[in-house]
Amino acid sequence: MRQRASVGAPNDVTHLSLPAASSASEGAPRASLRLDTLFREHSAYVSRVAFRILGQPQDVDDVVQDVFLKASKRLHAIRDPGAVRAWLATITVRVARRRIRRRRVRFFFGLEAVPEEAAGPDAEHHAMLRDVRRVLDSLPANLRIAWVLRYVEDEPLEQIAAYCSVSRATAHRWVVRAHTALQEAFRD
Repeated sequence: MRQRASVGAPNDVTHLSLPAASSASEGAPRASLRLDTLFREHSAYVSRVAFRILGQPQDVDDVVQDVFLKASKRLHAIRDPGAVRAWLATITVRVARRRIRRRRVRFFFGLEAVPEEAAGPDAEHHAMLRDVRRVLDSLPANLRIAWVLRYVEDEPLEQIAAYCSVSRATAHRWVVRAHTALQEAFRD
């Protein structure tokens, strides 16, 4: 029986046990996975994926917090510690998708400001990135996510399908539609 964490006591969520690769009913030892260890090992990856999907650094910290908060609630359900990275990527995709959709609604109602442009020697590079972001921002969230995972994160279609919880064929369609939109926008 688990006791509730009290003020000043260590939080139960920071140290949870996972079954080892073989079943726990066979008397196998249990692997221990701590939330703080999970965060240390995977937060940079989650940050990178979130930044590349969202395209705005100001949202990344919030997404990372949301991802690990959601992960802490389901950490006990992990059967294969080797699948943690893919599981966190799936959560990151879902959180980023919600944030993109929320950002679009806020922008539509004038509650979201357009990010400021950088100036300086890399202005041409920033202008090109701005144009790519503009096109990506015009795409539905699923197309944007699939394209970023494929061409920026270099994920295979099978992995994109798993992260997005769709079939491989659907992931492929999303990537192709996004890529076509970008090609048309930059045909000049």
